[in-house]
Amino acid sequence: MGLYENAVRQFTKAAKVMGLREDMIDVLTKPKRELTVNFPVRMDDGTIKVFTGHRVQHNIARGPAKGGIRYHQDVSLDEVKALSFWMTWKCAVADIPYGGGKGGITVNPKELSDAELERLSRRFFSEIQIIIGEDKDIPAPDVNTNGQIMAWFMDTYSMNVGHTALGIVTGKPLEIGGSKGRTEATGRGVRICVEEGVKYLRKNGKITKDNKDLTVAVHGFGNVGSYAAMLTAEELGMKVVAIADSTGGLYKEEGFTPAELSDLAEKTLARKTGVAHVNPGFKTITTEELLELDVDILIPAAIENVITDKNANNIKATLIVEGANGPITPEADEILASKGIFVVPDFLANSGGVTVSYFEWVQGLQSYFWELEDVRKALHTKMTSAFNDVISALEKYDLGLDMRSAAYIVAIDRVATATRLRGIYP
Repeated sequence: MGLYENAVRQFTKAAKVMGLREDMIDVLTKPKRELTVNFPVRMDDGTIKVFTGHRVQHNIARGPAKGGIRYHQDVSLDEVKALSFWMTWKCAVADIPYGGGKGGITVNPKELSDAELERLSRRFFSEIQIIIGEDKDIPAPDVNTNGQIMAWFMDTYSMNVGHTALGIVTGKPLEIGGSKGRTEATGRGVRICVEEGVKYLRKNGKITKDNKDLTVAVHGFGNVGSYAAMLTAEELGMKVVAIADSTGGLYKEEGFTPAELSDLAEKTLARKTGVAHVNPGFKTITTEELLELDVDILIPAAIENVITDKNANNIKATLIVEGANGPITPEADEILASKGIFVVPDFLANSGGVTVSYFEWVQGLQSYFWELEDVRKALHTKMTSAFNDVISALEKYDLGLDMRSAAYIVAIDRVATATRLRGIYP
């Protein structure tokens, strides 16, 4: 089953619970606009290579489309559609005035030189410029894209329109209109949801340990996972006992110190290598073993579909906080629910990134930039408010531990209400 079809299944489950009309379900599950571009890029050896990219705008009822652009050899239109669909609900559950968008290029960026990467980025952004703008669609970094690529995007758009447009993308370097706290934002949002999830489970008697005795495993040690791990250890005092990425994992029974996690993150990001290769002093484990560790909290922060009906029965965590997009399949969701595992869904847990992107966009439009503590305080307020809104829906609809359906209900209600109020034009 395709990723988009999986996403629609999760949506429809919640829509039925809240009694949403079939015609509104039809409106809200269809992307508003899909753009596919095939564009040439001159390679360093003088040859021309054609690449394929996509930009999908799922819904703009509550504001301009918002969502990242990823560079990966497996990028497909189905994947981009699903991710733009999730972005709609992520923005809505976070209660920020955006709709959902997403983009990507089918390419392995590791095979490109820096010069080729720049030419690819600038040409792609020029190709999709027909549907983007500071008040129409605001891209951001995603898998294998970063602040430098956002800087090229911003400059390309600015050159094409004849003036500097700070609000055209988010995730930019600080020197050209980025926001303090943006790099850590998604991981910090996950850490906030870990804290709120533990509080809720303590209230319900499902967690009785103190923070210092709670064990955490993080699957995926890129930007999101590394910050989630460091902040969970440093600020919440929990024991992060395992981390992993595509190369394998590391395990430390007494928990990695914040300094060790910071050192590992710095080494892996700087060298562009995996955690299993940078520090042989720790015990190594496989990524599969990490997912099935006997820990209190599991943070899947890597890629889609890592917890499926094949391994869900082996998951032992009490709380799962999804840092990645779509790490749990619908079939696995049912199994985890039957085991009494509390899952904070991706489009709530990882909404910290788009929330601080919203702050960056506001700062760029106003040319007035905030201090780091202001950003962190505003993010904490937004994330805890969103979490509590979802808990209210969970209890109102008597959904047990089904936070995913509760989060969808909150988000769907906001987008459906905006759609009804605006009406159908003409």
